[in-house]
Amino acid sequence: MLRITELRLPLDHPEPALRAAILARLGLAGREAELKGFTVFKRSYDARKKTAIVLIYTVDCEVGCETELLQRFAGDPHIRVTPDTGYHLVGQAPADFFMPNGGEARPRPLVVGFGPCGIFAALILAQMGLRPIVLERGKEVRQRTKDTWGLWRQQQLNPESNVQFGEGGAGTFSDGKLWSQISDPRHLTRKVLSEFVKAGAPEEILFVAKPHIGTFRLVGMVEKMRADIEALGGEVRFEQRVSDVLIVDGHIRGVTLASGEQLRADHVVLALGHSARDTFTMLHERGVFMEAKPFSVGFRIEHPQGIIDRARFGPNAGNPILGAADYKLVHHASNGRSVYSFCMCPGGTVVAATSEPNRVVTNGMSQYSRNERNANAGIVVGINPQDYRQDGLKEGPVSPLDGMAFQRIWESRAYELGGGGYIAPGQLVGDFIKGQRSTALGTVEPSYKPGVLMTDLGQKGNSSLPDYAIAAVREALPAFERQIRGFAMNDAVLTGVETRTSSPLRITRGRDYQSLNTKGLYPAGEGAGYAGGIMSAGVDGIEVAEALGRAMLAGE
Repeated sequence: MLRITELRLPLDHPEPALRAAILARLGLAGREAELKGFTVFKRSYDARKKTAIVLIYTVDCEVGCETELLQRFAGDPHIRVTPDTGYHLVGQAPADFFMPNGGEARPRPLVVGFGPCGIFAALILAQMGLRPIVLERGKEVRQRTKDTWGLWRQQQLNPESNVQFGEGGAGTFSDGKLWSQISDPRHLTRKVLSEFVKAGAPEEILFVAKPHIGTFRLVGMVEKMRADIEALGGEVRFEQRVSDVLIVDGHIRGVTLASGEQLRADHVVLALGHSARDTFTMLHERGVFMEAKPFSVGFRIEHPQGIIDRARFGPNAGNPILGAADYKLVHHASNGRSVYSFCMCPGGTVVAATSEPNRVVTNGMSQYSRNERNANAGIVVGINPQDYRQDGLKEGPVSPLDGMAFQRIWESRAYELGGGGYIAPGQLVGDFIKGQRSTALGTVEPSYKPGVLMTDLGQKGNSSLPDYAIAAVREALPAFERQIRGFAMNDAVLTGVETRTSSPLRITRGRDYQSLNTKGLYPAGEGAGYAGGIMSAGVDGIEVAEALGRAMLAGE
């Protein structure tokens, strides 16, 4: 098979044009029969010229004259042998691996958390024959969905079953974005996408440049992947919160559940997610090494999706191949802060994402269709551990728990500014830039439920975020207007606050993927500070499972 990259065609090209372009690129005029078939590996677009948007293809071709073509195009970087993107297990446990041989049975590996990272860690372990036990503090995905709607519609929060906790993790209630900028020399993202397709995702996610799924489809997929894990000998237990760990001589030896049950374990994957604050505190108290890390805070911003479509695609706005437009923006403010768009959700909604009572947290979500009236994104400001340290000192290490304390301060402030009942505080962009309170909505209806109370997010003495963050966002919005016309429109809505962009700490690990000071403990995914999004979390889950699997099979 040959792979051709950077094959460019007009946006609305007829279907036969792709085959014709392949033949022309390979110089097979008059020898069309040499092209036995082809598949599209990736399709993206170049929209820099809005009136002449082009599609960019990577295609894998089966040709009868492969050796000849490889010699002819030996110096061409865009025609190469198709790489092997299939996934290969690093090992396989024998059928009697867990059977006692005149002694005590070998303990099974544990996976704590069943978000994207935990799902893929458990799946790989199960495919290796290592029969993992998954401990998920929340509920199975359909009951969890009902509980989440209970907050959005009835203002009733279940602290153990919400946007953050439960089967599928926080990624279930998101845009379902399936792309990442991580380095991926082993094509592990292809493994993630292939498993999603196997579980019911549309096959287009294998080749479109920025694939997404959406919440409703993710629900069924998560259930199917759970069934696959169980069919391979794994076990998934819900409403099983880990309340303690047993560490003996620097090695994990078991966990205790909130119910009091104890499970022996020599190998534990910590796929907690970034909001498992009580578990982080427990691990810190038990001496597991962790560090404070940077993260970001800000607001959600909403515009009519049509404004974004026209700004990005011009007269091609609405083309079904392009779909709803997204954006990625960065501004370096004069006070030294970086402001950037985060988790942009085309045609989506802003959702209540708190996991703790009397706090307001926002996030974004889209369905597969991306056909809601508003576009939304986080507009967030980077902060460092020195910004949020709680001891008042100017030097020395920052407690890894201080970031959580900082988040709680502003989440509680948002709850107060919204007047309670998980109502979020909001402000028109025009008023925010001018520094004046908003008293009424304009043309943009905010999508956040239970609702939005218009106020002054930057009020001196009662601000919704630190003054440096307010100043940086206030400066960034007009700068973003220069990139996307209409971005700083008066009636666009800011909703506060977005504080859970990533984990506020890192449970540091070594090259063997194990905790620096607790052997057998494998910190993984977003909560441990090693991923940011569904794809990177899934890939990290795979790599951690491989490391754990190698150790178990080697008798370590």
